[in-house]
Amino acid sequence: MRFVDTNILLYRVSPAPAEKDKAEVASSILRDRDPCLSVQVLQEFYVQATRESRESPLSHPEATGLIETWKRFSVQPMTLELMDNALSAKLRWQLSFWDAAIIEAARLQACSTLLSEDLTHDQNYGGIQVINPFIDL
Repeated sequence: MRFVDTNILLYRVSPAPAEKDKAEVASSILRDRDPCLSVQVLQEFYVQATRESRESPLSHPEATGLIETWKRFSVQPMTLELMDNALSAKLRWQLSFWDAAIIEAARLQACSTLLSEDLTHDQNYGGIQVINPFIDL
């Protein structure tokens, strides 16, 4: 099982010519059956994809339609357990709370891989290996 960070979802919808290769990689990842997400990832996607300052922002119906399709994946809810785990991980690895929550959501989903461009490629957080799927682009 692989956990997908928000940037994968955002590249999936990017119309920017400079991000064409990343959009193709993101689309390929989201065609697989095993991606896992969290409510936090879906929320971050919505906020960033619909932000008015974004080039070609998505409309509310477009963004929520995509979120509906991504609910077919395993989605980790925000729980007290996740919050407590993230608070501990934040201190252990000196991360932002939000990055720690992503890592701990991956752990609760029993994922061993976290696909993200935002964290250090090949870093291991107690059994969660960060892989940047765009590193060779």
